[in-house]
Amino acid sequence: MSTEIIASLDIGSTCVRAIICERDEDESLKIIGVGNRPSTGLRKGVVVNIEATLRAIASAIEDAEMMSGLEVTDCWTGIGGNHINGINSRGVVGVAGKKRDAREREIGQDDIDRVIEAAKAVVIPTDRQILEVIPQNYKVDDQKGIRNPMDMIGVRLESEVHIITCTVTGAQNLVKCVNRAGFRVNELILQTLAAGRAVLTQDEMDLGVVLIDLGGGTTDILVYVEGTPYSTYTIPAGGTQVTSDISIIKNISLDNAEKIKIEAGCCWDGMLDEDETVIVPGIGGRAPMSIPRSQILAIIKPRMEEIFKLVKQHLDTLNLPRPLGGGVVLTGGGAQLSGVVELANKILKLPSRLGCAIPTMQLGGLVEEYRTPSYATAIGLALEGDRRGSIDVSAGTGRQIQGDKKSGALIDRLKTWLREEFL
Repeated sequence: MSTEIIASLDIGSTCVRAIICERDEDESLKIIGVGNRPSTGLRKGVVVNIEATLRAIASAIEDAEMMSGLEVTDCWTGIGGNHINGINSRGVVGVAGKKRDAREREIGQDDIDRVIEAAKAVVIPTDRQILEVIPQNYKVDDQKGIRNPMDMIGVRLESEVHIITCTVTGAQNLVKCVNRAGFRVNELILQTLAAGRAVLTQDEMDLGVVLIDLGGGTTDILVYVEGTPYSTYTIPAGGTQVTSDISIIKNISLDNAEKIKIEAGCCWDGMLDEDETVIVPGIGGRAPMSIPRSQILAIIKPRMEEIFKLVKQHLDTLNLPRPLGGGVVLTGGGAQLSGVVELANKILKLPSRLGCAIPTMQLGGLVEEYRTPSYATAIGLALEGDRRGSIDVSAGTGRQIQGDKKSGALIDRLKTWLREEFL
């Protein structure tokens, strides 16, 4: 009996996470395998060492395969980092209509496709490519704020879209790493878009919400207004800078600094006790020292304040049509730092919460073990891949029905031979 499998791959600057899901009897996804390996081949979301990256990818997916007992050949892969950019654009076309009578110009799919193409006609540098085109709303003649204009009567159709671009080399190198690791990329999906799929509610998106993905190399921001993405932005600073600050100031290795950040890190004064201490390992055979935990806070807090102030500067530049009633949702590994919600709430002056996979969504299996901000993107990639695969199977990006891997490959080779010989 064949099993419906969806694999997702979240390639970050500090960690590579892979998730394997299968379709349950009640049509919900079930997490059956998870892999997690350190990543050293990326810097600020861009591949700088292909060999190191492909090894981390192969190991993470193999761990997930070992846990699930299944093999995968393709995956939905996330992309993010400092080379991502988002712009808003507008397109206008005349309605051709589905009927011959000029008085009844009924909007069809061809009209919607044409207006999206018109909105995409923006000047993009030759070293960049379009990653996503997301319709925000439509306008039919003088009627604004339309979510879906299909079958409406009109003469003029306008569309506002959010276009997300990335560097051509950044995307190609990421795909190359996955391919050389022995897997095929179904589609590159923006990591913050995937994370939002997992952690945001529809009410938050409708009211307007800021999704902040606190990663290792970068902090990625996605602003939703009236239910759709409005702004995409990246700050070239993240958890790695916090670790580096601890390492430099306390004269310890990066590994020990990372361990202290995870185990004793905090960025909110009210969450510390006066007598709490932290053991700092000695260097060169020296004895370890015990220091107040407040000294670690004094290192971490300024860097996190700087990141959130940069987020606020970006939000202040946006000409938002309405206040962000949905507040702030924090996700990514950096969101697990103690006190980060309280600090974000103070600086951004918006209600904040941690972003974990929403319990009400159709997701089962090991989800409770991995319902954390650090796994939000990987889970969201599986959910978004499932949605896109069910819509666009004909384009070769759909879900793969897998039974025995070798028999599937044999059938594929047989089909290729038949096409070459007889068609």
